[in-house]
Amino acid sequence: MGKFARSWALAKASLSILRSDKELLVFPLLSVLGVVLVAATFLLPLFGFGMLEHADRSDGVPLGFYILGFAFYLVQYFVVFFFTTALVGAAMVRLDGGDPTVGTGLRIAAGKWISILGYAAIAATVGMILRGIEQRAGIVGKVVAGFVGVAWTLATFLTVPVLVAQDVGPVEAVKESATLLKRTWGEGLIGNGGIGLIGGLAAFAVMLVGLALTGFLAKAGLGTAAIAVIALSVLAVVGIGLVQSALGGIYSAALYRYAVAGDAPAGFDGVLLRDAFQRKA
Repeated sequence: MGKFARSWALAKASLSILRSDKELLVFPLLSVLGVVLVAATFLLPLFGFGMLEHADRSDGVPLGFYILGFAFYLVQYFVVFFFTTALVGAAMVRLDGGDPTVGTGLRIAAGKWISILGYAAIAATVGMILRGIEQRAGIVGKVVAGFVGVAWTLATFLTVPVLVAQDVGPVEAVKESATLLKRTWGEGLIGNGGIGLIGGLAAFAVMLVGLALTGFLAKAGLGTAAIAVIALSVLAVVGIGLVQSALGGIYSAALYRYAVAGDAPAGFDGVLLRDAFQRKA
């Protein structure tokens, strides 16, 4: 099998796990709700104090803007990482043959909250630095920040599974994630990107069909039906996003387990994983 074929097979195996534990979808949902709440909480003071009006001024950005920006990154990352940790933790319980609940995942994440906060602080710092490079170095800065951002994403791909499975701090988890990716070859990143691509295409198709139906119904004078189609399309896109996030968490958990132990987790084909992850000596 080729790399993309194996990646697709691994993604389907992740989907079979999600079918067995549909409650794993709760974690991405809670993450989205948390992110929306955090964004609303921070946007209100930005508008209230008029700080957004000074963000692009040539005479400098107020210090308070940077402080608030860092706080926003920190809290937002913490929310995302907390529920991602809960998702990955619950997925690992399933991969070990257990039957996790939403409470199982939340308890795992709650027990790691200090490490999660530290990892959020690291990610917030990186985010602020990349944002500063983009703003101060023009097009070149955007390119550099883009490359650095991709490298950071790759290096931290397995950080959350490391935090869940090992009793280490955030710095050690990031280092271990990078080490695991250097030590193994395979379809981990290809498969995760494939899940994202498929989810994006599905969401695009849903919105395209929804817009076409909305236009047709509006021309036919069926305004209520058109509004219903729009609402259903939005809900479908949100649902696709939740499934995509859940699959990504299961996928990273499975690949971490194999990269560390060399054994196929429950629900995954050992031969498939062996071919996908050829471990270096």
